[in-house]
Amino acid sequence: MRRAATETRIAADWLADPRLHRLFAAIERDGDTAYVVGGAVRNTLLERPVGDVDVATTALPAVVTARAAAAGLKPVPTGIDHGTVTVVVEGHPYEVTTLRQDVESHGRHATVAFGRDWSVDAHRRDFTMNALYVSLDGVVHDFVGGIADCRAGRVRFIGRAAARIREDRLRILRFFRFHAAYGRGALDPEGLAAAIAARDGLAGLSAERIGQETMKLVVAEGAPATVAAMSDAGLLQRVVGRAADLGGFARVHGLVGRDGGPTRDGDAAVFLAALAAWSEADALALWQRLRLSNATRERMVAAVARARRLPPGTLATAEAIDRLLFEAGREGARDALALAHARALAGREEVSTALSQAASRPVPVLPIAGRDLVSLGLPSGAAVGRILADLRALWVDQGFRPDRASLLASAEAEILGILTNR
Repeated sequence: MRRAATETRIAADWLADPRLHRLFAAIERDGDTAYVVGGAVRNTLLERPVGDVDVATTALPAVVTARAAAAGLKPVPTGIDHGTVTVVVEGHPYEVTTLRQDVESHGRHATVAFGRDWSVDAHRRDFTMNALYVSLDGVVHDFVGGIADCRAGRVRFIGRAAARIREDRLRILRFFRFHAAYGRGALDPEGLAAAIAARDGLAGLSAERIGQETMKLVVAEGAPATVAAMSDAGLLQRVVGRAADLGGFARVHGLVGRDGGPTRDGDAAVFLAALAAWSEADALALWQRLRLSNATRERMVAAVARARRLPPGTLATAEAIDRLLFEAGREGARDALALAHARALAGREEVSTALSQAASRPVPVLPIAGRDLVSLGLPSGAAVGRILADLRALWVDQGFRPDRASLLASAEAEILGILTNR
């Protein structure tokens, strides 16, 4: 194995995890070695939260499978054609991938062969900051200058950017997404030029792959500046299919971190809607173009519709917040308020106050149900739904003040009238 050009040490709780040590003890036999690779190493260097811990090894997939099973672990062939076996250790999954080298590139993926050279494996990866390996003793092995790029906030392709993009055109979007998440300052000039030159290649990618990258991009901390650069480069419209609202998108990002505001974890739908959905029809077009989930479609459509119905200038009143919470729930209220700010329907301070109230006020719940009407003698059927709807409207119109006893009294009077006239 070639030695890394640069070495440093890291310390992390996940490196000391006994489950990871059990996995390495199972794999590292008969001359085979294993390292943790990619995001866990990068994020630890950057002092960011670590999600999945992925492992690379010289051992072939069949050997990984056999050794894991012999050690009492559970191997699952989740990506066996690409050399990946998921090994479950005491309930925790680790993706274990055999070292690879590219044989032939197709623009969407590459044909690979398994290898044993760590430097070759590193040089086939996309960005320098993603090609970092660490052994259990905390030594980071860097064959491509990834440590320096991590610390400098440089998202840089390994080798020639144009060549790496030709191998997989999705790397165009990954370049912008990683810069939005990890970059500082201007985009890497060579990477940007290569992405612009290859932008027509986006048309050959599946909508699902583009959609997945876009949903990750729009929530990144540096997304406002990055999508503006994509727009200037003629790339953004090719992704979302229409002119984007860069100002509105930036305004929604400005609400992150405020009490009750949108978060980068789980709120991608509202960020995407802020970028390119002015109407319910726009939201549906985005959903279709990017092949997003039905849940994302419903959330975007609802948020756009509710934002347009919010009463300007009165968003932060208790009555307005209670109405919104009753109609949309806490998440839906947050989405609608964020989009109202995106579309300049409300100012930042008004929306910030409303978001805080929507996060703290209880969600109103109608204090009676259909079974209460049946218990008063009303036969089950259409009349139950009609009277319940009348009571709900009365309750909302009176600012959610009538209590259960008052509503039951109103219901009893109406039911008595129905039963008398039968």
